[in-house]
Amino acid sequence: MNADGALVLFSGGQDSTTSLAWALTRFARVETVGFAYGQRHASELEARERVLADLRRGYPEWAERLGDDHVLALDVLKQIGGSALIDATAIEMGRYGLPTSFVPGRNVLFLTSAAALGYRRGIADLVGGMCETDFSGYPDCRDKTIAAVGEALSLALARRVTIHTPLMWIDKAATWKLAEELGGPKLVDIIREETVTCYEGDRLHRHDWGYGCGVCPACDLRAKGYAKYLNA
Repeated sequence: MNADGALVLFSGGQDSTTSLAWALTRFARVETVGFAYGQRHASELEARERVLADLRRGYPEWAERLGDDHVLALDVLKQIGGSALIDATAIEMGRYGLPTSFVPGRNVLFLTSAAALGYRRGIADLVGGMCETDFSGYPDCRDKTIAAVGEALSLALARRVTIHTPLMWIDKAATWKLAEELGGPKLVDIIREETVTCYEGDRLHRHDWGYGCGVCPACDLRAKGYAKYLNA
């Protein structure tokens, strides 16, 4: 157990919920931060509150470690626009060989904001759900990008900033399995029932893997990962 604290980038989705559980097994004090940036799937912000409440109720040992939750407004991403996660545009391949769901600089901005918040909170360990194994080609999810950002933030803040990415080298099926290992079937159920991964933020259509439109890339990845996890 790390006696120091961790700050988890917590969106309310499957990956960040699993990463939060990972942090709660390793750090004595864990705070969370979410970002309101004009996302179309803003229902993830509501999911954050439900997941945190369920974790506090269901895991007394985690509740003792789970500290303050923060939400930062990053409206600059909405002002820049041009992404299918922000604007009402189709998800398809765009310029530079990246899907239109790519939000340029999003993770870099998230990590920078989290590091600044952590500086004020006395926390130098950040935890994020970035993953290079199952992703849509987003360059800001790659391990080299995260490592470079960590080095830059350490220089900029004149102290070591460590970015933990427990999902970086595992696929979505293994993410489901990790959740089970960390919190048992109860955590898997919380993820299925409460988290939002769908790019549309759909909370109307129920599937065995949770809620979502069932057709967007995020739903497709989650569904396939869940099926593989069940059949492993």
